[in-house]
Amino acid sequence: MSTSTQGKKVKIGVLGASGYTGAELVRLLLRHTQVEIALLTADRRAGQEMRSVFPQFSPFALPQLVAIESIDWTKAALDMAFCALPHATTQKVVSDLLAKAPNTKVVDLSADFRLADTKAYAHWYGHEHHAPKLQQEAIYGLVEVHRDKIKKARLVANPGCYTTCAQLPLVPLIKAKAIELDEIVIDAKSGMTGAGRAVKEEMLFSEVSEGFHAYGVGHHRHMAELDQEFSLAAGRDVVVTFTPHLVPMNRGILSTIYVRGVGGKTPADLHTILASAYAQEPFVHVLPFGEVPQTRHVRGSNMTFIGVANDRVPGRAIIISALDNLTKGASGQAVQNMNLMLGFPEILGLEQVALFP
Repeated sequence: MSTSTQGKKVKIGVLGASGYTGAELVRLLLRHTQVEIALLTADRRAGQEMRSVFPQFSPFALPQLVAIESIDWTKAALDMAFCALPHATTQKVVSDLLAKAPNTKVVDLSADFRLADTKAYAHWYGHEHHAPKLQQEAIYGLVEVHRDKIKKARLVANPGCYTTCAQLPLVPLIKAKAIELDEIVIDAKSGMTGAGRAVKEEMLFSEVSEGFHAYGVGHHRHMAELDQEFSLAAGRDVVVTFTPHLVPMNRGILSTIYVRGVGGKTPADLHTILASAYAQEPFVHVLPFGEVPQTRHVRGSNMTFIGVANDRVPGRAIIISALDNLTKGASGQAVQNMNLMLGFPEILGLEQVALFP
């Protein structure tokens, strides 16, 4: 039954509300006409008001922040919980929540439920998965690819920001058998909020300003997520070259992707495939051939912009995609998933146009 037809607002909890993705969830949910923010958690900030953590929320009546350990999930009676918690902590929390409140639906913004293979999870994250049955139940939440499964899901694993930015331009081309699968190179750059809000010496202003560097070179955890979804789209194993970089800006991801067409496919042909695939999608926009996006063009929105251009090498194309890592790359996509899971219009609460300049 569609929740949107029941007449009353659904009760939403944000677990980990003191982080960047938690704050972005609150920002988006405050403008959503069908939800009530009923619970906000932040263990280190328990007992404080949201306005004391993020002053932009001063005008709004929001629940006081509480510790997760203090919650009685049965009494909370949430319709939906967003888990914006650190990796490896979500498994126990979600297991406990769903055991005590099985009718609550969950969107997890960590990496804890993204990998379907428990052995792959253990390899990439360095420890066994503590909720393997839930991991098998979880649906990967890239809406434009898994929309029908998401609608029926109780637990959705929100994709990573880097992986969303790479998958949206590549999955349609892989499914169309239009590119050489063993020659995909993804050169990606992210703003600072992608590293979270926790205090880290290497993230101090003096450490990152006036600089630009690669990290996770040759072994970044998002590689497993890319391999999983690209292999699923291709029907065979696909391993891509992926290198992330940190840019001293607050928001945004820009992915420059190098591919080679097969079967005589030109860059213009690849552009046609993408334009057709996303013609009816509300949050993916393919630019005219030869135009390329910038992160400032999507800041604060749930949009992904994609551009395709000729490489000077015949048959090879350069694809550039851009999104806001906190919105389409995290919290906006999570709300998009929530809308599907609860039977709301998919775009509800996500109609914001990018903030520029």
